[in-house]
Amino acid sequence: MRALSLLEARVLGVLVEKAHTVPDSYPLSLNTLTLGCNQKTARDPVLNATEGEVQAALDSLKALHLVFEASGSRVSRFEHNMGRAMALPSQSVALLAVLMLRGPQTASELRANSDRLHRFADQSAADGFLDELAERAAEKGGPLVLKLPRAPGMREPRWAQLLCGPVDVSAMPVAPAHEDFVATNELSALRAEQSSMRAELNELHARVARLYAELGISKD
Repeated sequence: MRALSLLEARVLGVLVEKAHTVPDSYPLSLNTLTLGCNQKTARDPVLNATEGEVQAALDSLKALHLVFEASGSRVSRFEHNMGRAMALPSQSVALLAVLMLRGPQTASELRANSDRLHRFADQSAADGFLDELAERAAEKGGPLVLKLPRAPGMREPRWAQLLCGPVDVSAMPVAPAHEDFVATNELSALRAEQSSMRAELNELHARVARLYAELGISKD
């Protein structure tokens, strides 16, 4: 399968998302689909596509058998065929849809953001499907996701989808191998512990001073 354009990936991602989040309105009309593509929340990047551009993307996706037009309606409605066309389980389709909609994310972010599309039992379950997508055999089309180098200041590496083509990681900043990253909440906890220890030490000094005074012993 050829690489998808940004808008084609957005259209496909929206169809997957809305099939789960608004099942009563699914399949989607062109107008509803366009609104979903241009949504300001849970989208990266934010787009401003016209209905004509979305229709052209739909036509291209139909040629790839990733989308088809639902029959029996006076208004044209569209639904995705991603799982069947690409021989993917629903878990993998959910992860890819979130990546197409929101851009690169960590594994934990992906699990949280895909919760309405598929609820993974635990993080290891999501990790397992990401690994499968990253190691997809060449005869099945090759890898569909890539684990990016961990960026400076990031606790986890992010994942990117490859449906829109290869990702150039050569220009991406990479965290040094020796970098010891401490999360903000961990740093706050360390500071609180340090403050508590300082208070305990001051109290201990005060008790020792009182003891010396009671015994009439000079600290010097």
